[in-house]
Parts: sequence; C-alpha cells; structure tokens
Amino acid sequence: MNRTTAKHLIERYFQQLTEGCGNGNCTNEFCASCCNFQPLDKNSAAAKALEMFKINAKLCPHISKRESDTLHPDASVDEKMSDMDLSPEKEDFSDVHYLTENNVCTILSFCEEQGDYSVLIRVIGRIFSTAETLMKSFRKDEPNPTDDLDSLTPTDVDKHKKQSETPLEKRGASSAAAFPDESPREMFDPCEVTVDIDAVRRVYNRLLPIDQVETALVNALIYLTPNMELDLDYLDVYENNPDYLNIFIIVLENSNLHSPEYLEVALPQFCKAMSKLPVTALARLSKLWSTYGLPHIRRMMETFQQLITFTVVSNEYDGENLVNDDETVVAATQCLKVAFYASILGGDVDVEHNEEDDDDSESDELSLHELLGEERLYKKGPRTDPLERELGVRSIDCIRPLITHEDFVNESVNDVVEMDKDFTFFKVNAETKFSFQSCPFILSVITKNQGLYYDNRIRMYSERRLTALYSMVQGQQPNPYLKLKVRRDHLIDDALVRLEMISMENPSDLKKQLFVEFEGEQGVDEGGVSKEFFLLVLEEIFNVDIGMFTYDNDTKVFWFNSSSLENEAQYTLIGIVLGLAIYNNCILDVHFPMVVYRKLLGKKGTYLDLSDSHPPLYQSLKGLLEYTGNVEEDMSLTFQISHTDLFGNPLLYDLKEEGDQIPVTKENRQEFVDLYADYILNESVERQFRAFKKGFLMVTNESPLKYLFRPEEVELLICGSRKLDFEALEKTTEYDGGYSKDSDIIKYFWETIHSFAEEQKRLFLQFTTGTDRAPVGGLGKLKMIIAKNGSDTDRLPTSHTCFNALLLPEYTSKEKLKERLLKAITYAKGFGML
Repeated sequence: MNRTTAKHLIERYFQQLTEGCGNGNCTNEFCASCCNFQPLDKNSAAAKALEMFKINAKLCPHISKRESDTLHPDASVDEKMSDMDLSPEKEDFSDVHYLTENNVCTILSFCEEQGDYSVLIRVIGRIFSTAETLMKSFRKDEPNPTDDLDSLTPTDVDKHKKQSETPLEKRGASSAAAFPDESPREMFDPCEVTVDIDAVRRVYNRLLPIDQVETALVNALIYLTPNMELDLDYLDVYENNPDYLNIFIIVLENSNLHSPEYLEVALPQFCKAMSKLPVTALARLSKLWSTYGLPHIRRMMETFQQLITFTVVSNEYDGENLVNDDETVVAATQCLKVAFYASILGGDVDVEHNEEDDDDSESDELSLHELLGEERLYKKGPRTDPLERELGVRSIDCIRPLITHEDFVNESVNDVVEMDKDFTFFKVNAETKFSFQSCPFILSVITKNQGLYYDNRIRMYSERRLTALYSMVQGQQPNPYLKLKVRRDHLIDDALVRLEMISMENPSDLKKQLFVEFEGEQGVDEGGVSKEFFLLVLEEIFNVDIGMFTYDNDTKVFWFNSSSLENEAQYTLIGIVLGLAIYNNCILDVHFPMVVYRKLLGKKGTYLDLSDSHPPLYQSLKGLLEYTGNVEEDMSLTFQISHTDLFGNPLLYDLKEEGDQIPVTKENRQEFVDLYADYILNESVERQFRAFKKGFLMVTNESPLKYLFRPEEVELLICGSRKLDFEALEKTTEYDGGYSKDSDIIKYFWETIHSFAEEQKRLFLQFTTGTDRAPVGGLGKLKMIIAKNGSDTDRLPTSHTCFNALLLPEYTSKEKLKERLLKAITYAKGFGML
C-alpha cells in the first residue's frame, strides 16, 4: 500500500469516527452514526483512526460527502473546507493552489473593492489546512502562473518535480554512498530554506488585522495539525522532503499565536506536531531562528511559555495526574528547547577551549549493579542532549545568550512537578516517559537541586545495600558510611591519609553518606559535625601561609598557586571535599572565581574569564586590544611574559618559541592576549587543577550535575547564597517546647535578630546551622526550629547544627536575650556536649 492510499484510508476512518456514514441504522461500533457510539474529540478520533488502520477495522460502505471528496480528487478542494463555514460555491480564485505575496495582495485588493472578504477567507482556509499546498507557498523561487502544476502535461509534471527537488533530495542518493558518515547538517546549510521569510511577514502584517482571516487561520490550523502528526509519525515526510519544514516556518511567523484563540486547541495541536519532527529538522529550525535576532526568538519563547503556563494553571496535578503526562505541556517544552538553543546560537558562543574529559573510561567488568539488574537506575546521566549533539553546541559553550537563561524558567511547571517521579523517569524510564530534567533550562536551580538530592540519596542507599551484601558474603562487619575519624590538631593529615586510601582501594566508598568523628570528642554526626569538619579543612587549606592558593584582597577570591610546593594529593583532597559537600548537601565557605566552575564542567579558561579572576590583568589586556596607536612602538611588548614565584622571584615564560624575539603588533595582539590568558588560567596551573578536578570527579562523576547545572548554579550549590533574607527565615521557622510565634520571647528574639548588623547575622547563622550562607533558594528554604530550653537562666542559648535547631531559654527581658545571644554566637567555635 503506497503512502497516498494509506493516508486516504486513515482519513476515511477519521471521518467515519467524527461524522459517521450517514446510515441511521448503522451497527458498526467504530462509526459515529451507530446509536451506541460514544462521541470523540478530534485528537482522540485521530488516535483511534490510526489504531483502526493498523488492525484493518471495519469501514462502512456508505460514505459521507467529505469522504466522497477525499476519494475523488477531482472534486473541488473548496468543498472539502465546508466544515470551516466557508462558502462552497466556486470563486474566480479557486485555481490558486499555493500562496505567494503577489496573489495574496491581488485577492486582498479584490476583496477590499468588493467590501467582502469571503473569497480571501476561502483561499486562506483552503491553503493553510493542507500540508501539500502550504509547503509550496511563499517560495523564494516563486513559480510563475504559467508554471502551475495543474496546467502541465504528465510529462511536464515529472519534469517540474525533478526541477523542484531540494538540494538535499538531489544529494541524497548520490551522497549516501560517497559520504556514508556525513551528517545532515554537513550536507546543506541549515539556514537555507525555500521560504521567503520577509514575504511571509509582510503577508501576515496585511492579513492579521482582519478578524475573519484570523478565524480562518485558527480553524485551518486545527484541521491541518492532526494530518501533520500522522505524516510525521508514519510517513517519514521530512526525511523524504526537507521542505516539509516550510509549514512550521510559515505558521510560526504568525505573531498572534499567543492569543487566546490559538491557546485552547490550535497551538497545543501544532506543538504536538512540531515535537514529532526529527532532530535534524528541529536543529535546522533552531539555527534558522538564531539568525533572526532577539525580537523573533523572544516572541517564540514567550509563545511557548504562555502555552505552558496557560495549560498548567488550567489543570490540577497530583501524584496520580502528573504534569509529565500532559501532552500539551510536554510538547510545548520540547518546542521551547528549540528557542533555547536558538538563543544560545544567536549569542556569544565558544565551542572550542574544552577541557579533556577524565571520566569517560568505563570498565569492561560487570558491576554488582549490573549483576543485580539495576544498572539502569545507577547509570550515568545522559551525556548530551540529542538536539545539542545535532547542533554541535552545549549549554556550557554559551558565553552570553540572546535571552537570559532565567527567562526560560517556567515557575508554573516548577510549582507542580513531582521531582521524585520526574527523577525516576529521567533515570529509568527515559525511553517511555518524559522528564523535565531532559529540558533542564525550564527548571529553577531549586527544583534541579531536588533532583540532584534524590540522585545522591539513591546512590547512598545503593552503596549501603551493596555493603550489606558484601559483608554477608565475606563475613565482615558492614560499614555503610564513609567514616572519617580525625584529630583536630592533625586534621589535614588525617583526612588526607584516610581519603587517599579510600580513593585508591575502593573509590565507590566516597558515594556513601559522610560520617565524621573528632577523636576524643563525643557526638553523633547527623550533619552538624560534618559541617564543622568542612569548615576547619577549608580554613586550613586556604590559609595563604600554606601556599596552595593565592588570595586577591580586591576580588576576595582564591586562585591556584602555580609555584606551590604541595603535592597533588592536597589538591585532590580539596576536589574531594567540594564533591562531598555537594553529595552530602553541605554549604562551604569557598571563594573561587567563576572560571573554576566552568573548568570543572569542561571548559578551559579564556581571556573573558580574567575579568573576575585577575581583574588588573584583564583591564591591561583589554586596553591593549582597544589601543588605537602604534602597538609595537608604544607598548614595546614581546611574546615573553614575566611573573613571580612563591618567593617573589621573577620568572620569564615564552608564549611562543623564541617569544622574546617576537614583538606584539596590531596584527598579532589578539593572539598574544589569547596565549597570555591560556597560560595564566590553564597551562600554568595544569598540574594543580588536574589533581583538583580528579578529586571532584571521584565523587560526582556519575552525578547528573554536569548535565543539569550551569557554572553559576554549581557555585550556588557549593557556596550557597550570600544574600540573607531573615524576613523569609522568620516566616518559615517552626517552634517547639511550648513556644509559638506569639510568645513574648519569640517576639523579642526576632526584633533582636533584625537589629543585628550583617556580620552578626552571619555569626548567628553559623552558630545555628553550621554555615553563614543561605541554601539554594534562600533562607526561606531553611527549616529552622526554635525550642524552649527551660525558664529564665544565666545559661547561654545552644544549638543543634545537625537539625538547624536553636535551644533558647525563656529569658525575662529583651536586653538579657540580646546579651546572652551575642555572647553565644561570638564564642561558638568547636564542638562540645550539650
């Protein structure tokens, strides 16, 4: 059965389900004329028609007028549009089989003279409701009226078809053998399309102010999209003719798609059809949009965002009815992805300067997870998105997008998505279920952090389970935690030795939940001891006297000391500590420039990264690039640079071979700047950073961290937020032991806290939670508890940092409360029994 016959048969089934056969005594349960038939909406009828086609279901012998039109192609195409309230009588323009700017203007002028737009409405509705006619419309190589297909002889038709083949079709057969490995994007320019975009926009500008035309466009789109879904699902129409993309290009130029008339039915159906386009087509569309500029991409983004928000707020979701199962939201999100990458491609992108991946090696041996049949749950996250791969660009490659990443976040989706279920879909059911983590741009960092939390916890429980299995087999005592027993006065040595042994003997132990014990001190680590351990380790390692890092007093950031005498193990320890902090949901007081997080996610440092890591050097190099005088004579620079070592001694380095003999000129100054930045940010600290990254990946190499988060979000995960909103903390704080928000002591407490200076507020936060930073999402996400700890006393307030709990005696006055609290938070270092 050829495609045309199959399509006609499916259409007959569809019309039988929607209109019936006209026989009032019909007994066919699949016919709308049957008395027992339950009416279907068009979407359900289209799906049912496909099922009937597959099983060769019964087709009624009596057919309605529309079915007759389908089977008799000689019938007037206008009559097929009778369901759209279009006049069935033939007009002078019924021989128009595709639209051009000229014939639209001609018809429009005719209608304006007649004072009646019915002819225009008929033509617009007929062309926009059929894929074949719309695909031929608004071509750059606009056919002449004498070349109309209907006026050609059969021989001429074949000749015309050959002449109208697209470059891809012509190359398809010949190139398949000659270039078997050639990807579609290498075969033709994706931004080359046969649609005259400017003409389409001018036509829309003329048509959209006419209300009747708007209605015809909406109705035509509703009629068109089910057929497009069928074409894309079963007929491989794009693969056979890439010009099928013209339909989407033309429809999406309609600037009114976001209006209520489209949001109910037309736009949802269109997005579903668009989401079924193959990746090569979506990549072409994204590249095409990227050339249109900011206003166009923003309109596309806002259109899809509005549809998502409208659909979410119009429905109710819960654990049984998930937003992941809403076809409209899913399709619109996948369409939004096209606009997201268009924004990246249209902005500043750096697809070069990539760090080498150290985590791609995989063992040939079967893991215990594979032996237990659980490898799907513990596999690494998706390495690249299919659209990313096709475009050859990643989110991390973006330097400055046309539209900020924050604008692509949809708060309505973030409010209703069930991240525990979404995580399961992401890790286990990716082939059959949609996960919003496959489109991380739509999720806020708070929501993505929840997904990361589930991933980390699942791995912890997995390692705990495997430990129990190993101990049963080997007859050893189970050790379900990553236990670190350290001495306060030998903290770095103890931690380094223990973590180094673990990383060499059994790196998977780093995936266990961290449990820290200070030798000679009693206390169970429920999170608070680990926080103190991280704090003390960082204080010691980032001590500039040790010489591992340099500190800039102006920028307040640390950088790797290229002249450090410490061995690589120390840097590996820092990497492990950062990884463990993310893995165990701890916030660290780390001050790195953003380039460190970019390098951790796979990008090398470039000249632009110097702006926050080495600002004076950045300004000097920027001045060199912008200098309008004679660079060689006025600057007297060569490709040899100097810097100082750990002891302040000057060192010379040639950026190129015999660099001292190569002067910097106006022609080669960009090369000088690039080589200088590469040396400072990459080459000079390669040994230190490689060890640091190795430690970080020991903990996070199987995490979806790299896939879900951008560098600035990774910094937020590790360091928390410096912005402290104590008003939000007050609203979310819970009370225990007899206190409530109306208690006098609680009122005194919050008045006191709000009166504190910024530094005192940070001390209080450090005292109560173990860190002076707010978690991802701000202090409103911190669940603090204030519990009563006896009546009035001279004792100081105490805290359980593991549980963010403050134990507060019921002091008799506000002054005493303030005095006791200040003393407690000022002298709070160290761990002691409560």
